Amino acid sequence: MGRKMMLILTVILLLGVLSACGTPKKNEKSGHNGTHHNQENSAIPSKGHGEHGDHNTMEQPANSLKASFSFASGTVKANENSDLNIQITDSDGNSVNEFELSHEKLMHLIVVSKDLSYFNHVHPEYSKSGKFAIETSFPNGGEYKVFSDFVPKGGASTTLSEWVKVEGEKKAQDPIEADTKLVKVDEGKEVELSLSSTKAKDEVTLAFNIVDAQTKKEISNLEQYLGAVGHVVILSDDVEQYLHVHPVNEKATGPKAEFMTSFPKSGTYKIWGQFQHQGVVFTVPFVVDIK
Repeated sequence: MGRKMMLILTVILLLGVLSACGTPKKNEKSGHNGTHHNQENSAIPSKGHGEHGDHNTMEQPANSLKASFSFASGTVKANENSDLNIQITDSDGNSVNEFELSHEKLMHLIVVSKDLSYFNHVHPEYSKSGKFAIETSFPNGGEYKVFSDFVPKGGASTTLSEWVKVEGEKKAQDPIEADTKLVKVDEGKEVELSLSSTKAKDEVTLAFNIVDAQTKKEISNLEQYLGAVGHVVILSDDVEQYLHVHPVNEKATGPKAEFMTSFPKSGTYKIWGQFQHQGVVFTVPFVVDIK
């Protein structure tokens, strides 16, 4: 009986050891579940990446929107009023029908000559089906670039441009050279411009100081122009880099008006500052070199 009892105890011990040896298999299965969980986690960034891509698409609507510029008469001649039509469509050619106000207007149209000696900032009227129109004229024959600046509903600020050819007598092209002194006078206002930096890609503060040209008295009662103390448009001398800059403090009234921007690359740029005083809009141009 003693031997039988010993044998039974031995068997029980062996079964216990075998049972213990099976335990890691359960852990392996648990480990597999852990790996599967990690795979699910790795799918989350993938989803997030897709959402980020959609966000980028929204931030760069110019990739999917198009603007066509045409004249009602088919051709345009210098010093003649012409109806300029702008059609905004998506990548499939469908009209974009809804737009948001940007500084009180649905569209800002900037027109410049190739040598940047001519500048015009106007606001086409919206009719329907993505169509804008405005009556305008050009002072001389030659090439002009038109920039359509707008915000599609639910999208971001978009600028689309095109060169147009104007028939008529051309004038000599003015060289685009940096100003030796950043002081200009227009409509009885003396405006001095200072830049916090002249290096490409730096964050730059453009500060316009505005005084009466005769008395040198500071002008501190500037009026709102399109919902702000002023507007600034900047173009590179090759007319490829376009910046439409708004003020740091839109409700400022002078004598100083500050704007923040960044020049994308080195080169020569022309800056137009636009302000309003006593019901009159005045425009001051400056040319600067950016290193």
